[in-house]
Amino acid sequence: MKLYEKMQNGVYVIAEMSANHAGKIENAFRIIEEAAKAGADCVKIQTYTADTLTIDCDDEAYRLKGGLWDGYNYYQLYKEAYTPWEWQAALKEKCEAVGVDFLSTPFDRTAVDFLEGLGVEFYKIASFELVDIPLIEYTASKGKPMIMSCGMAGVEEIEEALAACRRQGNEQVVLLKCCSQYPARYEDMNVSVIADMQQRFGVPVGLSDHSMGSLAPVVAVALGAKVIEKHVCISREIENPDAAFSMELGEFADMVTDVRNACIIRGRATYELTEHEKSGLAIRRSLVAVKPIAAGETFTEENVRSIRPAIGIKPKYYRELLGRQAKKAYRFGEPIVQSEVE
Repeated sequence: MKLYEKMQNGVYVIAEMSANHAGKIENAFRIIEEAAKAGADCVKIQTYTADTLTIDCDDEAYRLKGGLWDGYNYYQLYKEAYTPWEWQAALKEKCEAVGVDFLSTPFDRTAVDFLEGLGVEFYKIASFELVDIPLIEYTASKGKPMIMSCGMAGVEEIEEALAACRRQGNEQVVLLKCCSQYPARYEDMNVSVIADMQQRFGVPVGLSDHSMGSLAPVVAVALGAKVIEKHVCISREIENPDAAFSMELGEFADMVTDVRNACIIRGRATYELTEHEKSGLAIRRSLVAVKPIAAGETFTEENVRSIRPAIGIKPKYYRELLGRQAKKAYRFGEPIVQSEVE
């Protein structure tokens, strides 16, 4: 598992497949292969069935209104979107074969037990399940790292979810800032909270992004995000419940490059000079004689200037130098020496 290594030295990138296999295992295999080529560290799926998430009821309260899934009831949506459990061992094997981590989101205890049987190394908790404390406790009890999305959650709910993990002796938690809109609007994302989350909760923080494009992940990494999760698809033209807000694999490859570069640019808080900057020190300004100056002659604005390169004393001594008598003779272009201001 690359999670902690990548968080320490850079950013960990998760390609979320979700429903973008569109019911075909060959699509799922292709997404894994292409995500690996694009530079993903991990491919994530979801482990549920319609019956583990909801009930087959068409009452008004169970119908979705507006947005991408208008006209569905919950059962219909999840029945169409789920990833068949009989595929998942093969998907994990494919991930291992192409060198990416395999991750899944369980939505009930049976899913956790199933994934334990597959030998998964860590778990993801979805935003909508962050309030399911019994599920979090059961998942955390397996002693494996927990990545938890925090869409719709206030401070108290995040604290409760963290406490659920810690009651099981599990301190291996990563939180993801998330805006649970599909797609998410820029003005609603508030990724600046990432820094506050890191300080407030004392755990690594990343971004689960549902916005279009790669700008939000780049901004998030610049603000300290350690993990980026993004929905990916072969093509938005392949119809499925998640395609409309997912990133095509070519776009995903560009995003991976952008976030890796953003991480490099972010660097670390230091005032140390780089080797390139050190070589530039010679081009700084310094105090130089711009006319011949005899020993004992007064330094003036006419015979001393601050110019490039840095061969004399620093320009900060200019006012102190003016009006003094030269201790030695200077020829045109000769640097003023430090002893003149001592």
